[in-house]
Amino acid sequence: MRRLAHWSFVHRRIVLAGWLGVLVLTFFIGSITGSNYASGTKLSGTESATAQSLLQQAAPSVSGDTERIVFATKQEQISQPAIRSAVEATLAKVARLPDVTGVTSPYTAAGAKQVSRDGQIAFATVSFSKDANNISTAAAKNFVKTARAANGDALQVDVLGQVAASTNPSSSSGTMFGIAAAFIVLLFVFGSLLSALLPLVSTGLSLFAALSVVGALSNTFTMASFTSQLCLLIGLGVGIDYSLFILTRARAGLRRGLSVEEAVTTAGATAGRAVLFAGLTVCIALCGMFIVGVSVLSGAAVAASIAVLFPMAAAQTLLPALIGFLGHRTLTRKQRKALAAGDLHPAEASARWARWAERVQTHRRGLGVAALAAMVALAVPAFSLRLGIADYGTDPTTTTTTTHRAYERLVSGFGAGFSGPLELVAPIQSVGQRAAFADVVKAASRTPGVAATTSPQFLPAGATHPGVAVAQVYPTGSPQDASTSNLITTMRHQVIPNALHGQSATVYVGGQTALADDEAAVVSSKLPIFVAAVVALSFLLLMVVFRSLLIPATAAVMNLLSAGAAFGVITAVFQKGWFDSLVGVSRTGPISPLVPILMFAVLFGLSMDYEVFLVSRIQEEWLKTRDNARATNHGQAITGRTITALATIMVVVFASFTLSTDRTIKMIGLGMAAAILVDALIVRTVLVPAIMQTLGRRNWYLPSWLDRRLPHLEIGEGPSSRRDEHELALAHGD
Repeated sequence: MRRLAHWSFVHRRIVLAGWLGVLVLTFFIGSITGSNYASGTKLSGTESATAQSLLQQAAPSVSGDTERIVFATKQEQISQPAIRSAVEATLAKVARLPDVTGVTSPYTAAGAKQVSRDGQIAFATVSFSKDANNISTAAAKNFVKTARAANGDALQVDVLGQVAASTNPSSSSGTMFGIAAAFIVLLFVFGSLLSALLPLVSTGLSLFAALSVVGALSNTFTMASFTSQLCLLIGLGVGIDYSLFILTRARAGLRRGLSVEEAVTTAGATAGRAVLFAGLTVCIALCGMFIVGVSVLSGAAVAASIAVLFPMAAAQTLLPALIGFLGHRTLTRKQRKALAAGDLHPAEASARWARWAERVQTHRRGLGVAALAAMVALAVPAFSLRLGIADYGTDPTTTTTTTHRAYERLVSGFGAGFSGPLELVAPIQSVGQRAAFADVVKAASRTPGVAATTSPQFLPAGATHPGVAVAQVYPTGSPQDASTSNLITTMRHQVIPNALHGQSATVYVGGQTALADDEAAVVSSKLPIFVAAVVALSFLLLMVVFRSLLIPATAAVMNLLSAGAAFGVITAVFQKGWFDSLVGVSRTGPISPLVPILMFAVLFGLSMDYEVFLVSRIQEEWLKTRDNARATNHGQAITGRTITALATIMVVVFASFTLSTDRTIKMIGLGMAAAILVDALIVRTVLVPAIMQTLGRRNWYLPSWLDRRLPHLEIGEGPSSRRDEHELALAHGD
């Protein structure tokens, strides 16, 4: 890393031109390929996926997405001639749209159950030949615009479904607020406008290029619709932190009298190594999501890794080049004056953090227990965490969000279950199987928790597929309710087997609601394996770095505590509704099954960053003095300010994404902000030092036979770099 930083400094014009070229090239590629983000996911091998596959074979023209256009009047009946004329005119226009293969009007015999009892609310179903993932944004907007053309005072029209949801506006104010807040923190940390701008320029340029690459790759990998916001969230946080770390080290070198070239080279050799390790660790953790076997998560892993690698590469190359252009102007005027006056020995450790370290040493048991109790208290709500896909009732209640209004009107007219019906699907090869399917539908209609069912519809067999029977089942609960999930289980394991009475027929429970429920079940079953793999990886990496058994074991437990606290916070806010208005949560619901895995992967990498930063400095002092108490105090005094600065950047960036209108991004933003806050303020400043003080020399125990077999990996400053050893703490540059 020393040679890379030196080369980037010497050839700074080439480096800057190269990055500008990368920016132009990636933008050009992204403009040509466009993006193709998925609005949902489908898991092969599940019962709901099998049902969907049968429908696609039997009736490909109507096996795509299904939307509902909801019509509501304030006083008049839907059947009034003027209202009926407006509705039918709208449906006729919708039927002529590309990819629309069928419209079931509430005025037809097939749609007789699509009018509410009071006659003031009705809905029409619209069938597409493609699923929502394959319908372009322009086509989705045109569909919603056409469907809502008759909206007015006499007739309110809104649309419910994945296509309509893809047109709901997404807020970018969170990104801008995060950047502005990060700039203020950087300005406070460095006390210099130019220094505060450098991390933002380096991260912003590289992240823009990364997003262009991610957009292009979305045509190859399945990536969720929130992927670009996820990349922004992660990329901004880690990119600014990595740049801050290296810039801090370079400024420290300048204050000690090093030339600009020497300061940049030294920063690359020390902070650059730590940044490389931290970035690769985050990417390894993200790639662990491939274990889950969900295409959307695999796509998110690829995208988020790119959003980490580009800013990390920029911090290693572009940032040294930019420092080369500015030179001593990265320092404040006061610091330049002190340097000119010959003051080459700025304070290594913070007196305030030194006093705190001594207090932790003196009261390690009391403070440790109190900190542990706080972490456990935050994690308690996570024990009632329920994974599932939230329904459209949790969409923002803005005037431009059509899905939320459609959901509310559909629920008021028909019941919550009508917003997400289940589908009974069966392959039919004989008359007996037709009769058996009819028996299943009749049994389903009598099942507690079912509001209504539709009559069986039989699709003819083809040359390559059997005939297919299909009927819809409307639950009494909403798609996100636990009662609906229980109903799916009851239908599959009790109602259908009992109704078939051993007949040679197979009936599947499908539909979008069942697909979402199956997704949650599959991800939930893989979550323990994923967590175990990530924890094992963190243990092995830290054991190699610190030549210890207890330090990585402590870190693994701390990571689990931080994750538990984060999960507890999002469960309390999004599922239980505690303080929900503070982050703009309109309605509670289950936690998206993708969120815990995404959060744990990112949090693991970031926690490793802080752990390596703190413990590596303690280890250096331990190797010199063999005094564990002194080493722990000294390491904490030196790194306290830097960890606080890094964490503050992360927290403000992550917290800003709670302003997003996307519920998943809201969850991740709040959860990550809470996790980093407690990790930096409780885990790294209280728990880890208190535990290390209590364990004493046992912290550094590693069996000799294991030590001989482990590779040696040096992170941070080695013993040969004594002249740079006190630069770790100068995060504030004062």
